[in-house]
Amino acid sequence: MIPTKFFFTKGVGRHSKELQSFEFALRDAGVETLNLVAVSSIMPAHCEEITPEEGMKLLTAGEITFVVIARQASDEKGRRVNAGIGCAKPKDKAHYGYLSELHCFGKTQEDVEEEVEDLAASMLASTLGIPFNIDAAWDEKRQIFNMSDMIVETKSTVSSALVEKDKEFTTVVAMAVFIPPKP
Repeated sequence: MIPTKFFFTKGVGRHSKELQSFEFALRDAGVETLNLVAVSSIMPAHCEEITPEEGMKLLTAGEITFVVIARQASDEKGRRVNAGIGCAKPKDKAHYGYLSELHCFGKTQEDVEEEVEDLAASMLASTLGIPFNIDAAWDEKRQIFNMSDMIVETKSTVSSALVEKDKEFTTVVAMAVFIPPKP
């Protein structure tokens, strides 16, 4: 099975129990009715990005659904939790792209956005044979990738939240949700 469509979504949940805060984060992301299966980071060739609203119309409650997911939780008041998904799409739609995930503490949303885009683009660039310094800053690598004319787009979706109460879990999720072809 090769997915033909995908969408990005994210959410935040809060509850005294960690599992319940995760459920609330899935509700916030709009995917709580699905059975999620985590997969690695390849975005299939010709896979079309659609909106979450369009995607959920193509899925059924209880359906086993493949996702690239990032998830982070904490119940330590004042702690920032982050989950992000990055995407790098090749110019050649017949070539696969990359998705990356990051779950971390304490970073700004902008830092997570930059890091997951950098991760996805670096993975794609290395498979396309684009020469670059892996340790260079994202801005420098982005210029090289753009000049190569082989990577058409990078983007990210990030969920970031501050734990507001001690002993109340805050869970953040970010994901790319794959839509299987329908018979």
